[in-house]
Amino acid sequence: MLEELNVKNFALIDDITVSFSAGFNVLSGETGAGKSILVGALGVLLGKKADTSFIRNGCQEAVISGILNVSGHREIPNWMAKHGITDEEGTLIIRRTLKRTGRGSIYVQSVPVLRADLEELTSYLVDMHSQHEHQSLFVIENHRKLLDRFAGLEKEAVAFNELFQSLSRMKKNMKQLQESKEDHVLLIEKLKKEIAEIESAELVSGEEEVLEKDIALLSRREEVFSSIEAFRSLISENRGGVLSRLREAGSTLDSLSEIDDGLSPLQKRLESSFYELEDIVDTLRTYQQQFEINPEELPRKEERLALISSLEKKYGNTLDEVLQTCEGHKQKLLELEDSEFDIDKLKNKIEAETERLKVAALALSEKRTDAAVKLQSRIESNLKELGMSSARFIVDLDRQKNKSGTPVYAPWGIDSIEFLLSANSGEPEKPLRSVASGGEISRVMLALKTVLADSDDVSSLVFDEIDTGIGGEVALAVGAHMRDLAQYKQVLSITHLASIAVFADNHIIVKKDLIDGRTVTSVSNLGKGERAGEIARMLSGDRDGTASLSHAEEMLRTYGSV
Repeated sequence: MLEELNVKNFALIDDITVSFSAGFNVLSGETGAGKSILVGALGVLLGKKADTSFIRNGCQEAVISGILNVSGHREIPNWMAKHGITDEEGTLIIRRTLKRTGRGSIYVQSVPVLRADLEELTSYLVDMHSQHEHQSLFVIENHRKLLDRFAGLEKEAVAFNELFQSLSRMKKNMKQLQESKEDHVLLIEKLKKEIAEIESAELVSGEEEVLEKDIALLSRREEVFSSIEAFRSLISENRGGVLSRLREAGSTLDSLSEIDDGLSPLQKRLESSFYELEDIVDTLRTYQQQFEINPEELPRKEERLALISSLEKKYGNTLDEVLQTCEGHKQKLLELEDSEFDIDKLKNKIEAETERLKVAALALSEKRTDAAVKLQSRIESNLKELGMSSARFIVDLDRQKNKSGTPVYAPWGIDSIEFLLSANSGEPEKPLRSVASGGEISRVMLALKTVLADSDDVSSLVFDEIDTGIGGEVALAVGAHMRDLAQYKQVLSITHLASIAVFADNHIIVKKDLIDGRTVTSVSNLGKGERAGEIARMLSGDRDGTASLSHAEEMLRTYGSV
């Protein structure tokens, strides 16, 4: 329940505070006084979009705050826990600031929240009816939403929509997979061929550098061979060779060592050099034999290097890149082969989800059908109370099918839903958009709001001139209906009809004054002694006339409380 609204620097409003009570609250005032501005400020507080044009001229910011009693509300504790906000013993304080310099701020219990979050929170608490909401009854899609709200099927409808969208995405993926299947077959063949070509080469990382080194050496085979021969000739034990000379020198040192054993170490060093040179000669001999044993080694290695170069031109700049390409091909091949499996897997899943969709759509349709009968009865009952005793209200629910009789599934199910009305006996039921009378549409809207209020936890209903197009006895019926509705819901109504205002538990007057050259809107709660004057003004435009005052007092005695 809305207990208090404070508005600062909003349009014509300087700074006002309005106190609301439980029951039926009426706001009245002369045309242009600012009644709708006040309701507009309330809408902003509840999360409606707003821009800097709402800020009072000459001010840098507008501030709207409100206090709501949320004791016993089922949804609010969950919402507050979700947003990390502490429950203040059933009291909710909301403050919203609009700044001329840019983005404003929104606080719930001093915790900043997003506008969408605020809108979600207040949707559990307040149902606002604007002057233009009548037009929403002419949009057929809204009829389904209203029926779902009445039946408590909103979450089920959302779940169905999610299932429908998920299935649509699956079917789209299936179509793409099937369209690309032929391309996949060609690509699979190409990948297999290229993988086989690379793997048949039995490449080894780093072998290219080894081959280049070997080829460089083998290409100078004759030069290497002749150099080794020359070296062996110089070192050999043939007469005049180094080894032969060293052997002679060793004999000389042996003789000297016999004379002076201190020279014995020199003889051993020379002997070691002899054996080292002899080993070098043997090693070179073995190395030389490799050239003699493998004369085809150079062509073989050149052919191998040419193969690697050919693969590098096709699949990468280096041997390692060729190997990486091969691994990439293998991974892609696995994915493509899996996609063949995925088509079958996806097909099975689509079949299963389609069956789920059919079951869910039928269940949703059956619940809507049951709810439609109840809604019709409840609306007609309320319309009778509102002076439309002969009215017939029909929820026309039709399960959509194609020419072959197969159900047509849409994001909301298989139902086409439209509200029809016959306002008078003998008249056929017509779509609401065909109903010419604004007064009839107003009463249908009020009946809907009443029935929906019975079906949910919304504690406050706000009506901005729901009395459009009515008067006389019909207005009295509407006023009495709103008073009855206010027995279990808080009702706030802007009205220009005395026939409605007399039923109020709390009458608030909105005035417009000129102060220091500026137009300022003010509000005040009327006391018992002040109500007759405002009712008189609403009746005749004269709040002090004897006849109008007498009439006002009589109405208050009959329908309200003085």
